[in-house]
Amino acid sequence: MSDRRYRQPLPLGGEDGLPFSKGLMARALIAAGLSADRAYELALAVETLGQEDGQAAMQRLRRYRDVYELDRPIIVLVGGATGTGKSTVATDVAYRLGITRVTSTDFVRQTMRAFFSREFMPAIHHSSFEAGRALAGDEQNSDSVVGGFLEQTREVLVGVRAAIDRALEEGWSMVLEGVHLVPGMLPKEIEGALVVECVLGIDDAEAHASHFWIRDTDSEGVRPYEKYLDAFDDIRLIQAYILGRARKHGVPVIENGNIEEAIGKVMELVLAAAQPVPAGR
Repeated sequence: MSDRRYRQPLPLGGEDGLPFSKGLMARALIAAGLSADRAYELALAVETLGQEDGQAAMQRLRRYRDVYELDRPIIVLVGGATGTGKSTVATDVAYRLGITRVTSTDFVRQTMRAFFSREFMPAIHHSSFEAGRALAGDEQNSDSVVGGFLEQTREVLVGVRAAIDRALEEGWSMVLEGVHLVPGMLPKEIEGALVVECVLGIDDAEAHASHFWIRDTDSEGVRPYEKYLDAFDDIRLIQAYILGRARKHGVPVIENGNIEEAIGKVMELVLAAAQPVPAGR
């Protein structure tokens, strides 16, 4: 196991570990999927837990220990359309897992733009929901929206796979998020790594649109609300396509109506994937 991924033992106390620490225990419980408030309540009351809470908390910690003790890197892939909260979820999941490498397919695309001209690779020089202009000019239609998006995705995934390969060569875990992580276009299994893939979606259109207002505010206008609102129908079209691919390829779809619940569900996927396979199977 690479000690670069996990530097501290679990704070359970005892002869073989560090003394019991309420703060470290709370952090471990948060990583295992509990809310911050509940984690601190349990850490403070660890010696007087009722049977139900105690068993549930210890079960989560055991599952988290399985992740902690893995002898191979974890690659967490968080896909979904623009504005579904991928970066927020990915960052929080990485923190809970102790993973220091978090990147986005947008970053990969931006890097590729520096090396490939608009004439040579036009699709990457547009936003994902505007890439159809590389095929049909300014008069996009539903076919060109999806077609342009897929052309851009194929190009960006070349760089994404290179980033994953580099992380694996160095033995690092990684959380990768982005609209270009389309189910079926990256392998579900990668030799030498535990791959956990999911897609975020927002069913309610008004809730989805509200995320772009938050983007505008947080970025101080660098990511203007109007740009995304004008292209909202195309963004929703791409979301429908991605969700359809997820269902076809058996990739879990997580409804991001509540950010804490979405983070918890991604953590559940990681914890479940890391559980040891029972003997005889």
